[in-house]
Amino acid sequence: METTLRSSIDHLVVTAASLEEGTAYVQETLGIKLQPGGDHPRMGTHNRLLKLGESLFLEVIAINPTAALPDRPRWFALDERPKVAASSLRAWVAKTNDIFATQALAPEWFGAIEPMSRGDLNWLITITDNGRLSLNGLCPLLIQWQTEAHPAARLADSGCFLIGLDGYHANALQLNTMLERMGFEDKFLMHPIDPSEQPYFVAHIQTPAGVRQLVSG
Repeated sequence: METTLRSSIDHLVVTAASLEEGTAYVQETLGIKLQPGGDHPRMGTHNRLLKLGESLFLEVIAINPTAALPDRPRWFALDERPKVAASSLRAWVAKTNDIFATQALAPEWFGAIEPMSRGDLNWLITITDNGRLSLNGLCPLLIQWQTEAHPAARLADSGCFLIGLDGYHANALQLNTMLERMGFEDKFLMHPIDPSEQPYFVAHIQTPAGVRQLVSG
């Protein structure tokens, strides 16, 4: 029996030259303290987290300078990230009920399915061979958790929640079509722009101090 595909936003990804820089950027922008995350042994990275809902969070991720060099390019294009670049929203991840069927919709965008872990958490995620982000980060990575409870359930309530994502790309129609095929049911709106314009996306986040924005860079 064919599975009806369903997907939604799982988490937002902020990349930084260091975990300390990325943490400071998000805390200053949102006015909220981040919580500890952990290490990703296969990728040589580490993170800090912010709860944005019962099954939604924000992740600040950076190369872990004390970790062993991975045997493949790191995710989120971290190996190609200039050390002088400012911390910024860089990607988003969509959870799916069938990562294999969803990845097959656009393998050239999603890349391969890889097993990952952090502490006692395990999941499958899509990563391109070179670690780069498709469509300037507007195409999501896909994730399917292999743990009973979503990791956001472990995080303390921050008083923050995601209002929505707005994306701007010349291929907006093509991306919207793919999202529809993967049964996407969430707050992500794609807007077409001229091919000469730089693609970007904006996360609108409600905080205790009001609505704040994180913008891709």
